[in-house]
Amino acid sequence: MSTLLEDLTARGLIHDSTPGLPERLAQGPLVGYVGFDPTADSLHVGHLLAVMALAWLQRSGGTPIVLVGGGTGMVGDPSGKRTERPVLSVEEIDRNVAAIRAQLERFVSFEGANGARVRNNADWLRPLGLMTFLRDVGKHFTVNYMLGKDSVKQRMEAGISFTEFSYQLIQAYDFWHLWKTERCELQMGGSDQWGNITAGAELVSRKDGASVHGLTFPLLTTAAGTKFGKSEGGAVWLDPARTSPYKFFQFWLNTDDRDVERLLRFFTFLPLEEISALLAEQARDPGKRPAQRRLAEDVTARVHGAAAVRSVVEASRLLFGGTELRAAGAEVLRVLSAELPVVRLARGELDGLSVLDALVRAGLATSKGDARRGIQGKGFLVNGEVIAAPERSLGTADLLHGEFVMLQKGKRNHAMLVVG
Repeated sequence: MSTLLEDLTARGLIHDSTPGLPERLAQGPLVGYVGFDPTADSLHVGHLLAVMALAWLQRSGGTPIVLVGGGTGMVGDPSGKRTERPVLSVEEIDRNVAAIRAQLERFVSFEGANGARVRNNADWLRPLGLMTFLRDVGKHFTVNYMLGKDSVKQRMEAGISFTEFSYQLIQAYDFWHLWKTERCELQMGGSDQWGNITAGAELVSRKDGASVHGLTFPLLTTAAGTKFGKSEGGAVWLDPARTSPYKFFQFWLNTDDRDVERLLRFFTFLPLEEISALLAEQARDPGKRPAQRRLAEDVTARVHGAAAVRSVVEASRLLFGGTELRAAGAEVLRVLSAELPVVRLARGELDGLSVLDALVRAGLATSKGDARRGIQGKGFLVNGEVIAAPERSLGTADLLHGEFVMLQKGKRNHAMLVVG
């Protein structure tokens, strides 16, 4: 069996690691953890690199610990931040912790000998007294050592509160606690976490004389130079209530050709040979985007399930002319109703509704005159069929699955009537 380091190195996922880690991994699997900050009630795709690292750890025989920062979330990590984040209430943090835990359960198994464990550092940080913390942790670090960390240096000119300045010691205490109680020997995180991770290894060494390790992966930016995980609407979330499965799928499908190989290596478990074959296929016919399609299908299936992938793929085909509308399933039309402009009608409003009025109400025409001219030019469709005459009206026979009517202007502009 390959080691964690070999797996991650082959896929370009290693930014840095502590000395001695290859030798320790050669001795056998270990327990490792990644921390997640509960400042929102959902993870976003920017967190997925850390989640994948935990999954690779488990695949290599190790035991992953998901550490949710219910305690550290009350302080805030200054790493990569220019300003201090707002402090959340205990109740807000606890709600977010519960939501994040449910999402992480989709990525790692909680069964078996090396089943994943979820820990909340609120369990040991909230009861910890200040005097105890200063005695057991603070005495092991000099101020000069703490000032030398990049996360602190970058904030010194703008100003950093004592609360955030002390964050590295709190995270170091987490590592020590997990070492002491769970024999956790590895902490993983983004490259901006290197200072916090090495502070934890230092604390374990000074308190217990033991060697533990750190591993970081690269911070992702796109070939265009933007931060990975952002779309025009902001962050791309794992929670379908924040980012729909359709938009989630489209985010991955729209990956730049220059980024797709790296994202396939980072965010899927596809063998490297299969990724190479996909890229060779793409080079032969770039317009079909097989690499992006496989990436979108794989990641969306893991986050939202295979059924969601089938629905969003079918929905995309409907919009771009690949599928007959009347053959579409109700679930596919529901997916589209969450993505397109929608006019909701009472059942009695549909019968006899003029298509001219419907097109105006749906925003596809600016006026009845505009709609009339478009119909005369064969530019408007109902349920995929060209509207033959402006005198046409709608009725129950136009309903798809007894609920939906699709309106269309040209090839790209769509709207739906949803009858309740």
